[in-house]
Amino acid sequence: MITVRQLLQDKSRDLFSTSSDSMVFDAITIMADKRIGAMPVIDGERLVGMFSERDYLQKVVLRDHSSRETQVSEIMTTPVITITPDTVLSDCMVLMTEKRIRHLPVVEGGRVTGMISIGDALKCVINEKDFVIEQLGIYISGQT
Repeated sequence: MITVRQLLQDKSRDLFSTSSDSMVFDAITIMADKRIGAMPVIDGERLVGMFSERDYLQKVVLRDHSSRETQVSEIMTTPVITITPDTVLSDCMVLMTEKRIRHLPVVEGGRVTGMISIGDALKCVINEKDFVIEQLGIYISGQT
């Protein structure tokens, strides 16, 4: 069973975040520049929320609010669903499916240490399946 810790070893260590008093426009600019769909909202070292494209669309665009005049704190998602580095990847996928979310912050020792997306999880599962298929092919063909 693959853990989040193992997944994070192969992933970039870059973690982009915003603060609750940031303007939504600044947060979505970072997300667009970095090509990410969500980021944790961190005040000091404390995780206080999540900000996603979905939050922006549902709570700013559809309500005709201004992203330059709205703070992230007004639209971020709380409470935040988190995982630890020791969480098994299959549990993460179940959690994302049940809660209808695509991003999970990884928290260890009270600090956000990473983030995984549904895409990260899916890629990892596909790679694991490909490896198993390859190993079975080697076994069946009698190669060592």
